[in-house]
Amino acid sequence: MNGASNIKEFKADNYASWIESLSVRYRQSQIKAAVAVNTEMLKFYFGLGHDLSLMEKDQPWGNGFLKRVSLDLKTKMPMADCFSPRNLYYMRGFFELYAKFLILPQVEAKLNTEDISSPQAGAKMALTASPQLVDIFPRQDEIKLEHLIFRVPWGHHKLLIDKFRNEPDNAMFYVRETVKKGWSRAVLLNFLDTKLHERQGKAVSNFAVALPEPDSDLAQEITKDPYCFDFIALTPKYREMELKNAMMVHIEKFLLELGQGFMLVGREYRLEIGTKERFVDLLFFHMNLNRYVVVEVKVTEFKEEHLGQLGLYVSAVNHLLKKSNHEPTIGLLVCKTKDNTMVKWALESSQQPIGVSEYRISEILPNEIVSDLPSVADIESAVGGAK
Repeated sequence: MNGASNIKEFKADNYASWIESLSVRYRQSQIKAAVAVNTEMLKFYFGLGHDLSLMEKDQPWGNGFLKRVSLDLKTKMPMADCFSPRNLYYMRGFFELYAKFLILPQVEAKLNTEDISSPQAGAKMALTASPQLVDIFPRQDEIKLEHLIFRVPWGHHKLLIDKFRNEPDNAMFYVRETVKKGWSRAVLLNFLDTKLHERQGKAVSNFAVALPEPDSDLAQEITKDPYCFDFIALTPKYREMELKNAMMVHIEKFLLELGQGFMLVGREYRLEIGTKERFVDLLFFHMNLNRYVVVEVKVTEFKEEHLGQLGLYVSAVNHLLKKSNHEPTIGLLVCKTKDNTMVKWALESSQQPIGVSEYRISEILPNEIVSDLPSVADIESAVGGAK
């Protein structure tokens, strides 16, 4: 009786949660299976790309080589749809782009070119003693790169091959970011267009002296210079408030440009400092750094007094909002232009950790912006005068 009672109690109280846990476990297993399939497919592509690169360099196959290989592979494997000449081109580029990060066993590849001019030449082509496709290893000094390269989807790699065919280090920057931050292809394309690899961690800051290691490195890593606000269209004489309003309208894209980990706490965030009140342009909490980030936006060139204002806000947030388990607050000043020497010298006088960056905006619709439109009062005055 007790056993039956226990079974009945389990069914009544835990069945729904059991079903839910099974669904979660199933989705997790699907993800793991998809990653495993993607890994094996990319290893195959890498190995095939190696063979294609070797054969083209050592033998006079001519411009029709990839078309010939594509036709022969499709004849041999009619159900496979991955052997188009274009995809073979990307496989060859895939190997050549990442070859410096991965190695194949040192086995001399010899090509059987027996009667290559005959119609059956495609069937007779073979790489004897060729490395097996699974025998791909990361270099000893880059032991984790295999796990990065083969975790990124093929569509992402094609974008990187198009963009950085002869720039493997730049491609690896985006491979690391994609794996670390889970970028979709659309997000990757966005950052490729804005040249993130040239901007990441480039803000002028005093983090190295104002923060202990490794906090200083981590804080520097989340900065960019310039910040790219090309999703915002403003007139050449836009007002500061207009820029901040546009940031909020495009908050998702703005947060994407800031980078992973930023969580908006408030805009024009009110701080009571003694008997005065001050308003922070944008206050964020960075989840990965476990600290508040105060962002001040200026539509002018950098001025040294900007640091005094931002330093006050950083100190105030530390006193008013920071918890005992939080890291010290950092400040980020985003301005239209800056003289790097002036910024560096001004930062030497600041005790608060602050970074200074420029921003860039594409002026797409200069004739359709609020700042250039007449106000309601202007319109009513004009209509009244016409009467």
